[in-house]
Amino acid sequence: MTNGKRNDPPASDPGANEPAAGGDTTLTDTAVADYLRRHPDFLARHPDLLDVLEAPARDHGEGVVDLQQFMMDRLRGEITRLRESRDDLVHTSRINMNAQARVHQAMLTLLAARSFEHLIETVATDLLVILDLDAITICVEQPHDGGVPSRLRGVHQLQPGTVEAFLGGQRQCVFLADVIGEPELFGEAAGLVRSAALLRLHISDATPPALLALGSRAPDQFEPGQGGDLLSFLARALERTIRLWLDLPAPQ
Repeated sequence: MTNGKRNDPPASDPGANEPAAGGDTTLTDTAVADYLRRHPDFLARHPDLLDVLEAPARDHGEGVVDLQQFMMDRLRGEITRLRESRDDLVHTSRINMNAQARVHQAMLTLLAARSFEHLIETVATDLLVILDLDAITICVEQPHDGGVPSRLRGVHQLQPGTVEAFLGGQRQCVFLADVIGEPELFGEAAGLVRSAALLRLHISDATPPALLALGSRAPDQFEPGQGGDLLSFLARALERTIRLWLDLPAPQ
């Protein structure tokens, strides 16, 4: 008919005449197919369309690209990545829970000390096993007035200013990876140390600066940037326990 009206597409050809975004142009299946033939990289430039396209069956004959297989491969890849992320999260959670359990056990062991000397011995021996370390010491700077150095096992004397040199500023902890152990911190065990955690001990305003040095033979057990909340909490607990045994006032 020639009455000025556009003929409707046959019922067997759905979508043959769908309006473009502007509403003033008609696209047919043939026009779309011709465009794709002239631009064979179209889907490579717009891969997000694969999520909404209906893929052809696999037995459409020769020359048909198996888009269904392509989309399945993409989904498998996404599932694999999600599983790897889940496994990493579970692994990290288990490590954190294990570290938390070790620190809790270490704190209970400190509280069980029967004397100040026993407390220091507990830090140097029991905490070594509980925290799975190769070296652990309490390091205290020598007083400026030339007081008598401590002879307790597990306590190392440092030159004035050493704690500030290692920690600097107001930092409460420092983690060192892939290093050689410092003899002034770890003494004879320094040769075993390949990573370390240095935790500030502010025992009292009446005592010189001190730190708790933890060393491991694993070069990556302690790393810069790792979370230090648990170990810092352990250091705070050790400070308080020392104050109780020595009857020292808390720092202001």
